[in-house]
Amino acid sequence: MQIDPISWKSLTDSPQVNSNSIGSATGFVDVLSSMLAEESTSQPVERSITQLAPGVTFKDGLLWQQLGAVEESPSSSTSVEQLNDTGATKSTTFEDLITSAGERYGVPVSLIKAVIDAESSFNPNAVSSAGAKGLMQLMDGTARGLGVSNPFDPAQNIEGGTKYLSNLIQRFGGEIAMVLAAYNAGPTRIAGMGVSTDEELMSVSQQLPKETQAYIGKVMNARSKYTL
Repeated sequence: MQIDPISWKSLTDSPQVNSNSIGSATGFVDVLSSMLAEESTSQPVERSITQLAPGVTFKDGLLWQQLGAVEESPSSSTSVEQLNDTGATKSTTFEDLITSAGERYGVPVSLIKAVIDAESSFNPNAVSSAGAKGLMQLMDGTARGLGVSNPFDPAQNIEGGTKYLSNLIQRFGGEIAMVLAAYNAGPTRIAGMGVSTDEELMSVSQQLPKETQAYIGKVMNARSKYTL
């Protein structure tokens, strides 16, 4: 699937906001502090490497469709470290679609389920006050850039939303709080904060919208619910 640079510019500048899905959640700082503490005490885990499609590179925060051969160099590598999955997950509606998309794009199934839970509570017909649609609450511009013609089709929505998560994982180096903040508030806004790790993001968390802070905590809590 080809995506022109203009569509991707629109995609990366569009926040994924679902104001209807944000409820009470553990405080952002508490959740992120707990997450960082767990990482500091856990044993290193080997991460898998996922290749992007031939001819597609990650450059300046955008995925381009390159003309001609892709030059392999440290600055234009097509591989990316993905978030570690934590093992088996509890079965949910749309299980096969979620598992398939997670395997295709190298995104942990538990993370996909948590985002769907927080965004729409697994309602494929959900529409937020901001106009985000479907299971993973894709904005219209984002959906178009991802090749999603019908955001209310569970297969298309999960495919597009998972691909978008994968792109954010690449852009923010697998830092999960930054990925979730970008999914909710828009990657351009998060990139402009001048932070590169979850710990740094925590130190300037007051700069994030209250909704985004709550959203991160909500997804993190949901992810633990789906992990066995």
